[in-house]
Amino acid sequence: MKILHIITRLIVGGAQENTLLTCQGLQQRGHEVTLLTGPSVGPEGSLLERARRDGYTVLEHPALVRNPRPMKDAWAYFAIRSICRRLGPHVVHTHSSKAGIIARYAAWHEKVPVVVHTIHGLPFHPYQSDIINTAWIMLERSAARRCHAIISVAEAMTATALHHGIGQREQFHTIYSGMNTAPFLSPANTRTAARKTLGIPDDRLVLGTIARLQPLKGHDDLLAITAELLAACPQLHFLWIGDGVFRSRFAETIAAHGWQDHFTLTGLVPPAQVAELIPAMDILIHSSFREGLPRAVPQALLEGVPVIAYDCDGAREVCVAQRTGLLVPPGNRAELQAAVLQLAARADQRTSMGEQGRQMCQRMFDANVMVEKIEALYEQLDQSPRPV
Repeated sequence: MKILHIITRLIVGGAQENTLLTCQGLQQRGHEVTLLTGPSVGPEGSLLERARRDGYTVLEHPALVRNPRPMKDAWAYFAIRSICRRLGPHVVHTHSSKAGIIARYAAWHEKVPVVVHTIHGLPFHPYQSDIINTAWIMLERSAARRCHAIISVAEAMTATALHHGIGQREQFHTIYSGMNTAPFLSPANTRTAARKTLGIPDDRLVLGTIARLQPLKGHDDLLAITAELLAACPQLHFLWIGDGVFRSRFAETIAAHGWQDHFTLTGLVPPAQVAELIPAMDILIHSSFREGLPRAVPQALLEGVPVIAYDCDGAREVCVAQRTGLLVPPGNRAELQAAVLQLAARADQRTSMGEQGRQMCQRMFDANVMVEKIEALYEQLDQSPRPV
């Protein structure tokens, strides 16, 4: 089967990791896979070179850019149509909102037998203007009529899309975003080794985050409660894995309060190294205000680290309240503080939640399971595609 995957850019992120694992898995199963992407630039880092080493064909086109650019968007549309005519794919599978809209139109108009889109996260949310949200919703509604199936990485994504009139219920299929679980289950990953690498004293209780340092990731909420947390629990230490546009501002705030001894900001970390650093944590905090299904949460749970997460989108499907972690209403700093202090005081609860999370995530997030389900969906649609 010839399969063309299309994503806007290959920065370091969950949607991109998902896409690369899918392409790699399908290629290993004997399919002819091509990945088309736009320029992968930004402080988040690039996965483009990794993709080029994975054994399938990688194409890069300058017109596929993240922000709206009418001339480039039109160029991208016609370029994708041309690529479809040249490659003759049985399946076009799109990822990310921008590429998802343009490429679904292009593939549909080229009468590609199977057109599939994955919702990793929806482009509309309560934290941007109604005008922008309305435009995105209208575009997503239209694009949904130009594909045969929509994969959601969480049940919450399906519910939100249908609530806004996007797609038909029978189009949706939930397939959790798989990952290579082996590195997160390796006995070589130890608390002692991770803390030595990071220079964090062994007596600290470490609150970790794995997220880009950018808007809506919730780092400001953590900084807002840091003084109270340190007053109540002086051994706390914050480990922030990731980089982004807010890093310098966060570093200035930390220095202004004299908290440097309680913070470790790693900057950009290669995805392969994240598994080695997670054991340094006692608790993962995922205070993001919007996310499809945050990969950082199952990654931490696979290593037995319990989670405190903002209760938005698909977070509750893996941070199961009182079982694998604690859920907090988004933006409620008082409850976030209370949750941190609760788990900080309860080593037994942390251990129990981490172990239950490890068992659950081993079943849910293996990349091979994800690829099997995606391949089965392609075959089902290819055997009885909808009229184009």
